[in-house]
Amino acid sequence: MRKIRLFMTVVKRCHADKITIGLLICFFLVSLIIMLVEPHINNYGDAMWYTFVSATTIGFGDVIVTTTLSRLLTVLITLFALVWTAVFSGVVVTIYLEVIERTEKETVTQFMDKLEHLSELDKSELEELENRVKEVRKKY
Repeated sequence: MRKIRLFMTVVKRCHADKITIGLLICFFLVSLIIMLVEPHINNYGDAMWYTFVSATTIGFGDVIVTTTLSRLLTVLITLFALVWTAVFSGVVVTIYLEVIERTEKETVTQFMDKLEHLSELDKSELEELENRVKEVRKKY
Protein backbone atom coordinates (compact mmCIF):
# COMPACT_ATOMS: atom_id res chain seq x y z
CA MET A 1 0.00 0.00 0.00
CA ARG A 2 2.88 2.32 0.80
CA LYS A 3 4.37 1.87 -2.68
CA ILE A 4 1.03 2.62 -4.34
CA ARG A 5 0.74 5.82 -2.30
CA LEU A 6 4.29 6.75 -3.29
CA PHE A 7 3.47 6.04 -6.94
CA MET A 8 0.33 8.20 -6.84
CA THR A 9 2.22 11.01 -5.09
CA VAL A 10 4.90 11.04 -7.76
CA VAL A 11 2.30 10.81 -10.55
CA LYS A 12 0.45 13.83 -9.16
CA ARG A 13 3.65 15.76 -8.52
CA CYS A 14 4.74 15.22 -12.13
CA HIS A 15 1.24 16.10 -13.38
CA ALA A 16 1.11 12.73 -15.13
CA ASP A 17 -2.46 12.28 -13.89
CA LYS A 18 -3.60 15.24 -15.98
CA ILE A 19 -1.68 14.00 -19.02
CA THR A 20 -3.17 10.51 -18.65
CA ILE A 21 -6.72 11.85 -18.36
CA GLY A 22 -6.06 14.14 -21.34
CA LEU A 23 -4.78 11.21 -23.40
CA LEU A 24 -7.84 9.11 -22.58
CA ILE A 25 -10.25 11.92 -23.47
CA CYS A 26 -8.31 12.62 -26.66
CA PHE A 27 -8.30 8.91 -27.51
CA PHE A 28 -12.08 8.54 -27.27
CA LEU A 29 -12.73 11.86 -29.02
CA VAL A 30 -10.36 11.10 -31.91
CA SER A 31 -11.97 7.67 -32.28
CA LEU A 32 -15.39 9.28 -32.50
CA ILE A 33 -14.30 11.85 -35.09
CA ILE A 34 -12.55 9.21 -37.19
CA MET A 35 -15.66 7.03 -37.12
CA LEU A 36 -17.74 9.98 -38.33
CA VAL A 37 -15.46 11.19 -41.15
CA GLU A 38 -13.99 7.96 -42.49
CA PRO A 39 -16.14 6.25 -45.12
CA HIS A 40 -14.90 2.69 -44.53
CA ILE A 41 -14.81 2.74 -40.70
CA ASN A 42 -18.39 1.84 -39.86
CA ASN A 43 -18.40 1.41 -36.07
CA TYR A 44 -16.85 2.88 -32.96
CA GLY A 45 -14.98 -0.32 -32.14
CA ASP A 46 -13.08 -0.22 -35.43
CA ALA A 47 -12.32 3.46 -34.89
CA MET A 48 -11.01 2.73 -31.39
CA TRP A 49 -8.91 -0.14 -32.76
CA TYR A 50 -7.38 2.14 -35.38
CA THR A 51 -6.72 4.87 -32.79
CA PHE A 52 -5.14 2.38 -30.39
CA VAL A 53 -2.92 0.90 -33.08
CA SER A 54 -1.86 4.39 -34.14
CA ALA A 55 -1.32 5.70 -30.60
CA THR A 56 0.85 2.76 -29.66
CA THR A 57 2.75 3.08 -32.95
CA ILE A 58 2.07 -0.57 -33.75
CA GLY A 59 0.48 0.26 -37.10
CA PHE A 60 -0.86 -3.11 -38.27
CA GLY A 61 -2.25 -1.59 -41.47
CA ASP A 62 -5.50 -3.56 -41.33
CA VAL A 63 -7.42 -0.28 -41.05
CA ILE A 64 -6.26 2.86 -42.83
CA VAL A 65 -7.67 6.35 -43.04
CA THR A 66 -8.05 8.34 -46.22
CA THR A 67 -9.32 11.78 -45.22
CA THR A 68 -6.97 14.63 -44.37
CA LEU A 69 -8.67 15.27 -41.02
CA SER A 70 -8.25 11.64 -39.96
CA ARG A 71 -4.60 11.64 -40.96
CA LEU A 72 -4.00 14.83 -38.99
CA LEU A 73 -5.77 13.38 -35.94
CA THR A 74 -3.67 10.22 -36.29
CA VAL A 75 -0.48 12.27 -36.15
CA LEU A 76 -1.73 14.22 -33.13
CA ILE A 77 -2.83 11.16 -31.14
CA THR A 78 0.46 9.41 -31.93
CA LEU A 79 2.51 12.40 -30.76
CA PHE A 80 0.36 12.73 -27.62
CA ALA A 81 0.86 9.04 -26.83
CA LEU A 82 4.62 9.34 -27.33
CA VAL A 83 4.76 12.30 -24.94
CA TRP A 84 2.68 10.35 -22.42
CA THR A 85 5.06 7.38 -22.70
CA ALA A 86 8.05 9.64 -22.05
CA VAL A 87 6.36 11.25 -19.02
CA PHE A 88 5.30 7.89 -17.62
CA SER A 89 8.83 6.53 -18.02
CA GLY A 90 10.13 9.54 -16.14
CA VAL A 91 7.62 8.95 -13.35
CA VAL A 92 8.71 5.32 -13.00
CA VAL A 93 12.38 6.35 -12.82
CA THR A 94 11.56 9.04 -10.25
CA ILE A 95 9.70 6.53 -8.10
CA TYR A 96 12.59 4.08 -8.32
CA LEU A 97 15.08 6.76 -7.27
CA GLU A 98 12.87 7.89 -4.38
CA VAL A 99 12.53 4.31 -3.12
CA ILE A 100 16.31 3.86 -3.26
CA GLU A 101 16.85 7.17 -1.47
CA ARG A 102 14.37 6.29 1.27
CA THR A 103 15.92 2.86 1.73
CA GLU A 104 19.41 4.34 1.97
CA LYS A 105 18.21 6.98 4.44
CA GLU A 106 16.59 4.31 6.63
CA THR A 107 19.72 2.17 6.46
CA VAL A 108 21.97 5.10 7.39
CA THR A 109 19.64 6.03 10.25
CA GLN A 110 19.75 2.49 11.63
CA PHE A 111 23.52 2.39 11.19
CA MET A 112 23.97 5.69 13.06
CA ASP A 113 21.65 4.51 15.80
CA LYS A 114 23.78 1.42 16.31
CA LEU A 115 26.94 3.53 16.36
CA GLU A 116 25.43 5.75 19.05
CA HIS A 117 24.69 2.70 21.20
CA LEU A 118 27.84 0.64 20.70
CA SER A 119 28.12 -0.25 24.35
CA GLU A 120 24.67 -1.89 24.27
CA LEU A 121 25.40 -4.18 21.29
CA ASP A 122 26.25 -7.82 21.73
CA LYS A 123 29.14 -9.55 19.98
CA SER A 124 27.16 -10.71 16.90
CA GLU A 125 25.74 -7.21 16.34
CA LEU A 126 29.24 -5.73 16.62
CA GLU A 127 30.52 -8.22 14.04
CA GLU A 128 27.63 -7.35 11.73
CA LEU A 129 28.43 -3.66 12.12
CA GLU A 130 32.11 -4.33 11.41
CA ASN A 131 31.17 -6.21 8.22
CA ARG A 132 28.98 -3.35 7.06
CA VAL A 133 31.81 -0.87 7.57
CA LYS A 134 34.10 -3.11 5.52
CA GLU A 135 31.49 -3.27 2.72
CA VAL A 136 31.21 0.51 2.69
CA ARG A 137 34.98 0.88 2.50
CA LYS A 138 35.11 -1.47 -0.48
CA LYS A 139 32.57 0.67 -2.35
CA TYR A 140 34.44 3.92 -1.76
